[in-house]
Amino acid sequence: MKRILLVILAAALTPLAASAQQAAAPEANPVSSALRAIVARESKEVVSAADEMPADKYSYHPTPAQMTFGHLVVHMATFNFGMCATISGVAAPKQDLKETDSKDTLVNALKASFDFCSTSLANLDDSKLGEQLPFFGGRTATRATLMFVLAADFADHYSTEASYLRLNGLLPPSAQPRK
Repeated sequence: MKRILLVILAAALTPLAASAQQAAAPEANPVSSALRAIVARESKEVVSAADEMPADKYSYHPTPAQMTFGHLVVHMATFNFGMCATISGVAAPKQDLKETDSKDTLVNALKASFDFCSTSLANLDDSKLGEQLPFFGGRTATRATLMFVLAADFADHYSTEASYLRLNGLLPPSAQPRK
């Protein structure tokens, strides 16, 4: 898991490192700035994928052991709200989502979760990357670790969405021809 996280992180930061080398002054907050850029980029594809799935397929799951597409959207929204609240120290709005809620309700909640991330992370800087924050299972982890986990989970969540779309004969947003 750590290797996958490091590979995803390296891939996400490589373009930023290349552009930073071309800039006259070094970036003041490269990790926080990179996370904000990742949130902005990934929100478009993750939300587009949720929007691409027809409403009648939100109850779809490939096997009985896997979550439904609606459950996946609830999970993504809840995860975004929780992680961005923990990372930023800003309280997340209360959510009461169910996988059986309408597609519109779930897509709007997913959009709201990314909006919350963008807003709550707007003033984040790199000065407290080593601060210990609560993490899953009663553990703690550094703010930097939580930032990397958030960024990595966007890829994990989108790949699951893309798989469900393809299993239903639909192209995920990243595979559709450019308009």
